[in-house]
Amino acid sequence: MIKHPPVIGIDLGATNLRVGLVENGSLINIAKKKLPRDKSVMSIVSEISNMIADVDNGAKKIGIGVPSVVDPDEGIVYDVQNIPGWEKVHLKDLIEENTGKSVYLNNDANCFALGESIFGNGKGKRNLIGLIMGTGFAGGIIIDGKIYNGKNCGAGEFGMIPYKQSILEHYCSGQFFSRLVGVRGEDIYEKAMQDDQDSKNLFQEFGGHVAEAIKIILYTYAPDSIILGGSVSESYALFKDGLERDLKSFGYPNSLKNLEISVSTTKDVAVLGAAALCVN
Repeated sequence: MIKHPPVIGIDLGATNLRVGLVENGSLINIAKKKLPRDKSVMSIVSEISNMIADVDNGAKKIGIGVPSVVDPDEGIVYDVQNIPGWEKVHLKDLIEENTGKSVYLNNDANCFALGESIFGNGKGKRNLIGLIMGTGFAGGIIIDGKIYNGKNCGAGEFGMIPYKQSILEHYCSGQFFSRLVGVRGEDIYEKAMQDDQDSKNLFQEFGGHVAEAIKIILYTYAPDSIILGGSVSESYALFKDGLERDLKSFGYPNSLKNLEISVSTTKDVAVLGAAALCVN
């Protein structure tokens, strides 16, 4: 990604659209908008096309990250999270018809991991996992510098692994606080930052659950690096001790010595990662 012609990166979220022009590893221009109110396929495709025109400067390729199951070969997205009516959308064909550019699709977790591997904390790491911790819990897998998709980009759905009486996502995302404790994570965060001990203890408990998820990842993939992203990762300082405490029971302690766990600090990493689909 050191030298490449301009490409477009698009982060299609549940509420927002971000479209950026990336050239020679740098984000040159970016446009950000809320999704159209009706969130219909044609309204969103039209908005994407308009935003591309706003930032474009000779790009011939477009990469798009979508929060859904994706068939990257056929260019189809399925069951896009929190966007009604997007059960099966031939997004690649629609954007190519509107723009005349080549389009590459993947899911948002894979774009996050790819962006970190090229532009962020994962530089120089051949094998890494990017974990998005927000309202959900999912990962992108980079093996030997390449995205590992699995069938329909289904690899990396760590949140769906059975855990305790439920699944990992209920314990390793914001759902831990809302579903299991019955409070908003933001409220617990504010109390913890005000030195409320009960709230700080909850974050330590949360960190223990995240440690169990990371153990599963380590036993399965043995990555060099795990990079945390998403809104919940911003509270890492509050759950780090609980995570590190429970990681100590990992069966291969020498492997932990070479593992780097960090929080993403890469601005607009989802857009950068989507753009990297064009050249990776």
